[in-house]
Amino acid sequence: MRGLQIIDKQQQSKDSVFFRDGVRRIDFVLSYIDDKDGERKQERRKLYEANLMKVGLELETEDKSESEDGKTYFVKIHAPWEVLATYADVLKIKVPFKANDIPDNSQMPMNWLATPFRLPEHIMHPEPDYFTASFDNSKCDFFLIDNKDTFFPPSTRNRIVYYILSRCSYFRDECGDKDKKGIKRLLNNGTYTAAFPLHDCRYWKRSRDANCESDRYNLYKYWARFFCFFKEQPLNLIRKYYGEKIGIYFAWLGFYTEMLLFAAVVGTICFIYGFLTYDDNEWSKEICDEKIGGNIVMCPLCDKKCGYWKLNTTCNSSWQSHLFDNVATVFFAIFMGIWVTLFLEFWKRRQARLEYEWDLVDFEEEQQQLQLRPEYETKCTNRKLNRITQEMEPYLPITSKCARMCLSGATVLFWISLIIACIIGVIAYRLAVYAAFASIMKDSPTSNLQVVGPYITPQLATSVTASCINFIIIMILNLMYERVAIWITDMEIPKTHLEYENKLTVKMFLFQFVNYYSSCFYVAFFKGKFVGHPGNYAYMFGSLSKLRNEECDPGGCLIELTTQLVIVMTGKQVWGNIQEALVPWLMNWWGSRKARNHPESLYSRWEQDHDLQGFGQLGLFYEYLEMVIQFGFITLFVASFPLAPLLALINNIIEVRVDSWKLTTQFRRPVAAKAHSIGAWEEILSGIAILSVVTNAFIVAFTSDMIPRLVYMYAYQPDSQRNMKGYINDSLSVFNISRIQLTSRPEEGENPSWFNSSITTCRYRDYRYPPGHEKEYEHTMQFWHILAAKLAFIIIMEHVVFSVKFFVAWMIPDVPSDVRARVKRERYLVQEYLHNYEVEKLKVQLSLNSSNDCTCTPMIYPSLPQHEVLSECL
Repeated sequence: MRGLQIIDKQQQSKDSVFFRDGVRRIDFVLSYIDDKDGERKQERRKLYEANLMKVGLELETEDKSESEDGKTYFVKIHAPWEVLATYADVLKIKVPFKANDIPDNSQMPMNWLATPFRLPEHIMHPEPDYFTASFDNSKCDFFLIDNKDTFFPPSTRNRIVYYILSRCSYFRDECGDKDKKGIKRLLNNGTYTAAFPLHDCRYWKRSRDANCESDRYNLYKYWARFFCFFKEQPLNLIRKYYGEKIGIYFAWLGFYTEMLLFAAVVGTICFIYGFLTYDDNEWSKEICDEKIGGNIVMCPLCDKKCGYWKLNTTCNSSWQSHLFDNVATVFFAIFMGIWVTLFLEFWKRRQARLEYEWDLVDFEEEQQQLQLRPEYETKCTNRKLNRITQEMEPYLPITSKCARMCLSGATVLFWISLIIACIIGVIAYRLAVYAAFASIMKDSPTSNLQVVGPYITPQLATSVTASCINFIIIMILNLMYERVAIWITDMEIPKTHLEYENKLTVKMFLFQFVNYYSSCFYVAFFKGKFVGHPGNYAYMFGSLSKLRNEECDPGGCLIELTTQLVIVMTGKQVWGNIQEALVPWLMNWWGSRKARNHPESLYSRWEQDHDLQGFGQLGLFYEYLEMVIQFGFITLFVASFPLAPLLALINNIIEVRVDSWKLTTQFRRPVAAKAHSIGAWEEILSGIAILSVVTNAFIVAFTSDMIPRLVYMYAYQPDSQRNMKGYINDSLSVFNISRIQLTSRPEEGENPSWFNSSITTCRYRDYRYPPGHEKEYEHTMQFWHILAAKLAFIIIMEHVVFSVKFFVAWMIPDVPSDVRARVKRERYLVQEYLHNYEVEKLKVQLSLNSSNDCTCTPMIYPSLPQHEVLSECL
């Protein structure tokens, strides 16, 4: 009989988000397991729950005998109207007071073309549009309150309850231990195992309860499924269900993906241009020509293990390099500098519109300064008077703050030094392994491989293996540094949640910037730039180390930068998507495998959510970080790989659906939080945008061969024709083999069979005078002309792009004019309506007072309730 009662109860509440009475909504759930040694935990829970009831929350406990695993207790929490109204006033939550009367004139021309991408109106706009004002508990009848049970949406309710849970203590008043406060500490010390708001239904099926909204089902059906990838995102529904902070992330991600479409199209056109001009590539033809490249003997690329080689062995890499190193590269680098500005400026406009539509205008002043972190309140025992509020508030002494900042800075510098040391280790690997690959491949054993054999060279093998090793090191260091960054940020004791996230953001991005980009910076700006020349080579750790600095391929270092970029960027994106989608799914499958063997009626709403993964306070932080690192790849080094925006676009189309799918199906419902912008990420994106102009200018000038070719064509072409004939011979200097030092000469057996004593000179990539000249082996005038042209190009490109950037930024206002007008209209209406409200309230009060003094019937609204009186007047 007992089991039957349990099944009946669970059948009733299985998919319900209400207490057993079916009336009071469950706003939050706490879970715990009663261990054998849990007397202290039991005492904490008892005090904590008693204090929660003292502040007005209502609790209902599900015994472990009624849970699916037979050992977990669930404490369901409901916030009655009085509590919600009080804290809505404290948190200055905006609520509707009048329907929006401004006509929407934002119809786009050719609007019908967007029909296939649209979602139903009730999904895109689940709530009517209202003018809103900060809630005031003393003026309840000023606001449009039809039903107190549904006036505050579930996302607002769970935010208010979490605010209470974060500040409620678990000590007796007589103990006076102020540190024992907040649900976060109780979760950390194991008193509770989880704390979460409930999803409103199962994601694949609407709720059986007519009072439940089933927003989760709608989000899954219209947003989280991959086949919706071409549809617009239901941002208003996301905001309603998950809160503004998550809503603004998906708004930014969607906008970034839309803007990537333009960059991807232009980048693809530039790549196609390189492909179509394949046959016009004169310098590659000369390299591959048996009579030109086949007769040019090149100096060894490393000591001892590398022999002499012919230029035509780099034929394939030269053709590959042309795909990315052509005139279109310069155009695309300039285009991306302007694209970045347009992206940031248009995002500011989109963000301003969302701020107004989602009641986030002036949010910073009203919200963030009021909400101190519970950890700050408990750890800062000192108090001082706030001159603005005239109240005593906690503060961190300046000496303690400085000491913590110094320790934090030293830790960050140590870890960045560790990354640089790892990169130097990878460079040393490249130098050491190149000699080994060159020795192994001297007889071309890889040429027997079909299709790919002719393309595998010592340079390519070294670059690919070094890039893979570098990627593995990046992943390992990431895992280690995440914990360190959180630890040092906690140690600094930031005042507000916003300050906490901003501090963590700066630390993590600084680390990730060095971690992900340092290898690309090495290939782009250092490799092949400090090699010396035959007879006077430069070594990494001095001549005793025998690690000679790497040289660029005669086709240039750009193709190696492209290889490095593709491996790191693609590897990160593929690994990230697999990790994001697969890991939560596997963990949830493992955690709920027992429940699948039971009848569905025994698996209640709170148990289903309990078995999901917790989203965590920093869940969005990692999503932003992933996208900003990608943004760096497609802007900082895009001159070397025009297809990077296309890869990013494909990844982001998948990313939007993966993020929405895991959030809707694999994670517990996050606590709703407000945010009026993407925070510190906006400044980081602006910094990357400025740096990208500089890096791309340097890549075109120093990594690409564009400038030396143009200088040769316009100034040094012997026949005074505008073509590239003779460029390869002109770009290679001559060295006398007999002058090569014994320590650098190839060992016996390392030289190819065609090499004999009749060959007395070798060529190398540089502009130096030949042997026998009075300035032998010094730089020629052509070298200085090319250097001047490179510096001039950098200055001109930067000035042109920055001028356009600043002009575009000045032309595009951050806030659209219609949004500015709506904000002013709303502020005006709030003042006017509040004034009228106070006047009418005074009239009602006076009429009531006069009715006590005389027996006549009041003539001012004698038969209408107060709310109707005020509504009619307003």
